[in-house]
Amino acid sequence: MHTVVQHPLLQHRLAILRATKTDPKLFRELVHEMTRLIAFEALRDLPTVPVSVRTPMGDAAGVKIEGHVVVAPILRAGMGMLDPMLELLPYATAGVIGTKRNEETAEPIPYYLNLPKPFPDSYVALVDPMLATGGSACDAIATLKKNGFQRIVFLNIIACPEGIARVEREHPDVPIFTAAIDDHLNDRHYIVPGLGDAGDRLFGTL
Repeated sequence: MHTVVQHPLLQHRLAILRATKTDPKLFRELVHEMTRLIAFEALRDLPTVPVSVRTPMGDAAGVKIEGHVVVAPILRAGMGMLDPMLELLPYATAGVIGTKRNEETAEPIPYYLNLPKPFPDSYVALVDPMLATGGSACDAIATLKKNGFQRIVFLNIIACPEGIARVEREHPDVPIFTAAIDDHLNDRHYIVPGLGDAGDRLFGTL
């Protein structure tokens, strides 16, 4: 299952994010803001429990988020989405999944992994700005599952049909939330029109 978050505040920022003239500082700020906007939709099913809160005028019914929440960025571009997620989820723990792409085959090459201990109620928000071939996403999801995490949601900013199809085929239980589904992948496995390499644009390594 995939959801395109169509909010005007998000789509306005997406247009600026794509532009070649957008410098790394502004690019990072936009990724930060857009991650928060996507997260409001993607985290709707966070587990909660009822609580009672004392106000100056009496008691009020409320809820609090319950359970073990993990934010897991896929290195390196996913790091641009980590801080805004932790701002929304300050009690969450963070795991890191390092994967790079073989430029010839477009298949993922794992190179680093550091995850917290899983619990039966663990809820993982996997983050990466781009969903291109789906190789890195599927590898990261499989790694999370292998390490005991079963409840996973994937947040990204730009996806393409090929990547979505692969994730939904290999991991149909993982919902995808994105700001856009672009047209296709080119022969270099980049999303078209996309925005280029998100990691390079985040960290100024073009």
